[in-house]
Amino acid sequence: MFVSRRIALGAALGAFIMFTAGATSAHPTADIVASNWKFIPAKVEAHVGSSMTLLLTSSEGVHGIESTELGIAKTMIVPDKLSEVKFTPKKAGTYVLHCTIVCGAGHDTMTLTINVLP
Repeated sequence: MFVSRRIALGAALGAFIMFTAGATSAHPTADIVASNWKFIPAKVEAHVGSSMTLLLTSSEGVHGIESTELGIAKTMIVPDKLSEVKFTPKKAGTYVLHCTIVCGAGHDTMTLTINVLP
């Protein structure tokens, strides 16, 4: 009886680990740092119908993002504060998000590209 409980416990633990690993990969997270005139990384991937979380912070200056197509509300990105943005893409494509806050001479070229795969 002790052996069968041990096997059952091992199977339950294995199922939990598989579920947890699946949950992590099903909801990816991207850490993005904004600085004067760039996002690092400048490109991230997401998948249609899968939620994605962007963890945004700034190493210098105040910046912002927004995308009505992706359902990302206007979000301010400031130094020493983490902004969390969750969205679920509905359509595949390449979405280029421009910094929404004028941040200086290179503002016009400050973009974050989100490639949404099927």
